[in-house]
Amino acid sequence: MKKRKRDSSINTCSDRVAVALCDVIFLLRRRRQLFPFIFAISGCILLFFVAFSLLSSPPPVTRHRFLLRRHHSSENEGTLLGDLWGSKESKFYYGCSAPSDKFHPAQVKTHPNRYLLIATSGGLNQQRTGITDAVVAAYILNATLVVPKLDQKSYWKDSSDFEEIFDVDWFISSLSRDIEIIKQLPKKKGKVLNPHNMRVPRKCSPKFYESHVLPILNKKHAIQLTKFDYRLANKLDTDLQKLRCRVNYHALKFTDPIRHIGKMLVERMRLKTKHFIALHLRFEPDMLAFSGCYYGGGDEERTVLGALRKRWKSLHASNPDKVRRHGRCPLTPEEVGLMLRALGFGSDVHLYIASGEVYGGRETLAPLKALFPNLHSKETLASKYELEPFSSFSARMAALDFIVCDESDVFVTNNNGNMARILAGRRRYFGHKPTIRPNAKKLYKLFVDRNNMTWEEFASKVRTNQIGFMGEPNEVKPGRGEFHENPAACICEDSEAKARELLTPQNQTLGNHRKVDTHGSEAEDHLNDNDLDWSDMDYIDNGYTLQAKK
Repeated sequence: MKKRKRDSSINTCSDRVAVALCDVIFLLRRRRQLFPFIFAISGCILLFFVAFSLLSSPPPVTRHRFLLRRHHSSENEGTLLGDLWGSKESKFYYGCSAPSDKFHPAQVKTHPNRYLLIATSGGLNQQRTGITDAVVAAYILNATLVVPKLDQKSYWKDSSDFEEIFDVDWFISSLSRDIEIIKQLPKKKGKVLNPHNMRVPRKCSPKFYESHVLPILNKKHAIQLTKFDYRLANKLDTDLQKLRCRVNYHALKFTDPIRHIGKMLVERMRLKTKHFIALHLRFEPDMLAFSGCYYGGGDEERTVLGALRKRWKSLHASNPDKVRRHGRCPLTPEEVGLMLRALGFGSDVHLYIASGEVYGGRETLAPLKALFPNLHSKETLASKYELEPFSSFSARMAALDFIVCDESDVFVTNNNGNMARILAGRRRYFGHKPTIRPNAKKLYKLFVDRNNMTWEEFASKVRTNQIGFMGEPNEVKPGRGEFHENPAACICEDSEAKARELLTPQNQTLGNHRKVDTHGSEAEDHLNDNDLDWSDMDYIDNGYTLQAKK
């Protein structure tokens, strides 16, 4: 019977194509009862894979999976620097801190019966700003400076004296033309002078010192200014600014043991790679608590950081979302890694990590290590025996990191704290070595939305937003921002060399090359916004809480 139906169907077709079509129709009619069964099986398989994907744990670095799949595309992309490891413009600028003819030397102006002492505050770099300003304050007061006392009562209980961190004899001799410095107060009638303690407000002008401090100094003969950090105005006349530079960049030299180990760390990095990046990663629990930011750790994070935040009685309740939108949150290790890859640094680049205890430990660092597998620190480069003389002293450990960061080809920071500012200014002074400060306010939006764009789009936007934040000359107008970060009064331009360069045939054919004027731009806003006062972070300036004095 079935054969007859098939023959009947064939007879209705007039050629071979029709016959083939009829065969297909016949088979479909014959097997149409199988379709529901096939659909049911397919649906079960689909449901199984959906359930499996929901229940299985995600890969460890899913948040930047789009980068890891396509990381090869960033290797040859253009960047802001052209040469990632240097700047063509930097050769036209140099540090210049010599005094003018109007600057009176110490032998002419120092009063024989005035002595200034200071008690520094905070971590190593916060204290460094205090020491620098103390020299200027002594010059303003026509006083002899007693070698400053370091903060030994802060969170770490670091017992180091000035001469255990800095070369005290070099400090005294190198500034001998500017001010007189002695190691101890002299005796008067067989007794050591008892200094009068007082505190001046933040960022005082020279006139304040002359009108409020000098009368007491004339009466008491010796004054100790307590909690001395950021107690001198940011803007001073040029000669006083240059004096700041002579102190900070020339007189404050670390002791031989610190410089020896610091140099050793740099040399060991050089053995591994021709160029390296130093990352000052401020992501310690105390740092995050002070910032008032939230990093997705749930109730546990809020409890832990909230308890730490109570140490600062002056801090008000924060709005983490608002703080982050305004660019006031330190970038996470992953975000720093994404920024660097977007700027054009490949996965083979070696990173030196200058940091204390990272909140979240290895888990927090895992995304950064996935992006840059070659991570190093002083603990991985040196043995415990080599670090033993320093490991119990937070300031000495911070000094080692300071040296490596200063000598690095590129310095990167995830915040704008004391060490970041000091190093940014120092690197400007000594040749404008690339110093990358995240434009956190703009980058925030990109990090939030990064999974909704291609890697090429993300990288392009990062490079655009980082214009003015790369340590290039003239990024910021003179006088804008903290002087320690932008010591414009101490940086001179070789205009003749620049003019000769512009007149060379290759430059004339290029015409007006791309030059971005960031004067008055967000780069300046970043230096002048109403940010958290990082100088108030007294005992967390360096972030070496694990290295506290035992």
